[in-house]
Amino acid sequence: MRRRFVLAALLAGALAGCGSDPVPENYPPLSYSYLLPLRLNVASIDIDDSWRPHPGTPDVSLYSPVRPLDALRQMAQDRLVAAGNAGRAVLHIDDASILHIGDRLDGHMVVTLNIYTSDGTRSAYAEAQVARRTTDIPSGPAGLRAALYRLTHEMADDMNVELEFQVRRSLRDWLLDTTQGPAVPAPVIQQPLDQPAGGSMLGPVGGEY
Repeated sequence: MRRRFVLAALLAGALAGCGSDPVPENYPPLSYSYLLPLRLNVASIDIDDSWRPHPGTPDVSLYSPVRPLDALRQMAQDRLVAAGNAGRAVLHIDDASILHIGDRLDGHMVVTLNIYTSDGTRSAYAEAQVARRTTDIPSGPAGLRAALYRLTHEMADDMNVELEFQVRRSLRDWLLDTTQGPAVPAPVIQQPLDQPAGGSMLGPVGGEY
């Protein structure tokens, strides 16, 4: 019995001493349902989320606790509302990638919101895109997941602002009264990818996926 107790204590101490990964965090889904919706004068809204990473690219978005693709889909469901009697809108997700290049993560989000009349003619559109970079990535798989989630969250927040700005600017004739909504937000400032984008900078990727 004493020998079993000693072995158990040694094993517990070994487990406590190993493991350089950060303690797993809670990764809640991203939601924008608390914001006023953008009411479009169309009868229906579809989301085209068929985008997939290009083969051969070092895309690691799949490993994020909340994938950028899922974040964009949820944002569209939360923010865009069909409030008309005819026509339709289609939000195309054109890019939802996070590339692992060297010691950094480069994230991109691009969406296009198309408005179609009842006969299928495209009448108007708005495009929004954001990009962020991080090089502060803790070591190990858990550290990578934390960095991916943080980057996805920051890009989604940027896209939420940018998409509303572009809709109000390019689709104002299709936007119905949002009943005393907040002032039109300023557009997201884009920066070249060789410069740190606004937001926290992240460090070298380590460990396995």
